[in-house]
Amino acid sequence: MALVTDRKKVFVAMSGGVDSSVAAYLLLQQGFDVTGVFMKNWSDPLADKCPWEDDLKDFISVCHKLKIKSKIEIFEEQYRKKIVKYLIDGYKKGLTPNPDMLCNKEIKFKLFLDKARKLGADYIATGHYVISKSEKVKDKTIYYLFMAKDSNKDQSYFLSLLNQSQLKYSLFPIGNLLKPDVRIIAKKAGIPVYNKKDSQGICFIGKVKFSDFIRTFIPSKYGNIVTTSGEIIGRHDGLPFYTIGQRHGLKVGGGTPYYVVKKQKKENNLVVSKGAKDKSLYSLSANISNFSWISGVPPSFPINCFAKIRYRQKSQKCVVVKKGDRLLIKFNKMQRAITPGQFAVLYDKKMLLGGGVIMAE
Repeated sequence: MALVTDRKKVFVAMSGGVDSSVAAYLLLQQGFDVTGVFMKNWSDPLADKCPWEDDLKDFISVCHKLKIKSKIEIFEEQYRKKIVKYLIDGYKKGLTPNPDMLCNKEIKFKLFLDKARKLGADYIATGHYVISKSEKVKDKTIYYLFMAKDSNKDQSYFLSLLNQSQLKYSLFPIGNLLKPDVRIIAKKAGIPVYNKKDSQGICFIGKVKFSDFIRTFIPSKYGNIVTTSGEIIGRHDGLPFYTIGQRHGLKVGGGTPYYVVKKQKKENNLVVSKGAKDKSLYSLSANISNFSWISGVPPSFPINCFAKIRYRQKSQKCVVVKKGDRLLIKFNKMQRAITPGQFAVLYDKKMLLGGGVIMAE
């Protein structure tokens, strides 16, 4: 990235972790006028397990070391209305939502971006592992997102709902770096969190055990655990607490592993397969709704591309066709545990095309 000479202002979303700290450091080195921003978006009822206070201390420590301005923004009310409501409503419907996707779309790259722009920022930046590029097409600039250099840390999947107006003002300084190199840069720069462990858990909620979090909002409703052949082998304590493909936590003995393949809401049955090779666990296609194209313009169908139906999955070859107001993804190979409520993300090789919600059959 070229050296900036007119001191463009950038607000960096900083979590107190090494990735966003190095993002701020690199932008500072490139001549930007950097302000670090810590977003407090959730006060957890299980507060003794929530790490945000320690993260805030780390954030302040990093800003002090880098000698940059710091701000704290509180989006708790909006986060509760947009992200937590989406999460709980989805689970009540028997889906498996992905709050991190919506958090990026609605919080980081909408509320935070809008607030930063109103306060005079030219850009916002994050510590996401993704590569941003742009090109002039006639009189218009088009923005693209690509998989990160570090394939093990690539986070393009989680940014598949972003649009052109958001990407126009967004910077991703560490997308061309490997994670070990990020830590080396942090250590050499004296950034105090250079060896801090990566955060885990739901976006902004922290280290709260997810099952405990969900159960504070959704009551138990017991029902039968049934095999694909119709045999009752146990009891579940509520369909919302299970996800397609789940193996652990079913509390079904016998030595044979069972996997969740379906939720029968009307009968309140949790249907499981006996073993990982049961055909009920696999599918060659997925219906997708509310698809968001990074370019803002749908392509001509059908398209040959690659898809991911979960974050850590390797890209899968597929053909995508339009089916009314939805998309149908036809995979070249059988896919295990396609999960309604999760997101299917499409790629043209390493270039991100967009993402949409996997529908129940």
